Amino acid sequence: MSNVDYKILVGLEIHVQLCTRTKMFCGCALSFAEEPNSRVCPVCLGMPGSLPVMNKQAVEFAMLAGLALNCQIPAFTKWDRKSYYYPDLPKNYQISQYDLPLALNGYIEIPTKDGTMKKIRIRRAHLQEDAGKNLHTAGNFSQVDLNRAGTPLLEIVTEPDMNSAAEVRGLAEELQRIVRYLGVSEADMQKGHMRFEPNVNLIITRAGQQFKTPIVEVKNLNSFRALENSIDYEISRQLDQFLETGETMEMGNKSTRGWDDVKEATVLQREKEEAHDYRYFPDPDLVPVEVNEQWLNEIKSRLCELPLSRRLRYIKEYGLSEYDAGVLTNERATADFFEEAVKKGGEPKRVCNLLTQVGLKLANARGCNITELGPNACDIAQLAKMVQNSEISATAANSILEEMVKTGKGPRELAQQLNLIQKSDVGELDKIVDEVLKDNLQAVEDFKAGGKKSGKARGFLLGQVMQKTKGRANPKVAAEILDKKLA
Repeated sequence: MSNVDYKILVGLEIHVQLCTRTKMFCGCALSFAEEPNSRVCPVCLGMPGSLPVMNKQAVEFAMLAGLALNCQIPAFTKWDRKSYYYPDLPKNYQISQYDLPLALNGYIEIPTKDGTMKKIRIRRAHLQEDAGKNLHTAGNFSQVDLNRAGTPLLEIVTEPDMNSAAEVRGLAEELQRIVRYLGVSEADMQKGHMRFEPNVNLIITRAGQQFKTPIVEVKNLNSFRALENSIDYEISRQLDQFLETGETMEMGNKSTRGWDDVKEATVLQREKEEAHDYRYFPDPDLVPVEVNEQWLNEIKSRLCELPLSRRLRYIKEYGLSEYDAGVLTNERATADFFEEAVKKGGEPKRVCNLLTQVGLKLANARGCNITELGPNACDIAQLAKMVQNSEISATAANSILEEMVKTGKGPRELAQQLNLIQKSDVGELDKIVDEVLKDNLQAVEDFKAGGKKSGKARGFLLGQVMQKTKGRANPKVAAEILDKKLA
């Protein structure tokens, strides 16, 4: 293998369930984990004579996502029927979009390992209805639940611009953040709101010649871990297969494979159909979608600052680390809450520490977002200012925030109630320092001796002051008094 080199090419298809109240072409409510076949009607059951009616909100959500992905929004688009027979598709066709999608020719930027930004092209983003769900747990037969049939799906298709499993995961995670920021999807993968289908192949160079392995599409991945692991597995499998058989793209058809989480391997499902196999044609029951400038501008007005842009701004404007900025901007509600607390006077780094070290942990434990914990942005700003003004220590602030969540009381009231206000009275601390120096003469001698012992002795003496005041001495004031006396 020493004379073999290869490059990985990955394109990604992402299915995003839009969080509308009703289905794409009927009035059935969208609700997770309901009794099977309890959210159906003649339209999503595919009954003869039933007619679809377009969900305007789904169309607007799709346009909004397309704009966030820097796509062009055509003035004219239409609906097509994609024909295939499968038990979870009662009509025997899926209403989708073929040659005229709602959004096309966009891009998304993702950070790479070397700190640069990489642009991944978006080929298209189109709307379609989801199929139902086949269940195989009742016995030696299958069942079909059509509650999901007709759910509005936004399918986003990238160009094969990614060259590692890590890049694909990075794009998928960024896309999840974007659709959540926009409010167009909950993007909860445990509920099937996002599903990924990577298309993977290799360009192999051997003895000066280039070969392309057949493209493999891995179907219906519903976790970032499965997405990354399946691509890594495919890279290894395709390379081994080429070295063993010499099969190239020209010799083998595109195929689809499933991912076995237990065996951590992809499994062959079938050879992939081409577009002509689906017999696309315009849906005669639905009118085309025509987008005028006024409507498009109204959708554009709903755009917000996107997570990556916000992350970079926090690093530059607030001096936060890349990690802290990433944690704060992961969810829009957290980022909004952080900025509001900063506007109320909280120092950004202090507010960040309170939210990331305590607030988010408490929110995760309770299964809510940070705005639902109880304390408002004014409370957090006041708590941060108390640390800034040396009224309390950073450790005490964390304890106070926990109590604020439990009791609903304000930070100053709790600081006094819990006896956490720092002692800054010079006269009182002067006496305590004198006592510590008198009780620790050896440490004083070690300090005067200089060298390595000096620093350790000073730290020990300051620690004794803090211990004597039960951690309530203002460290800055105590240190100044100690240094003066030691000098």
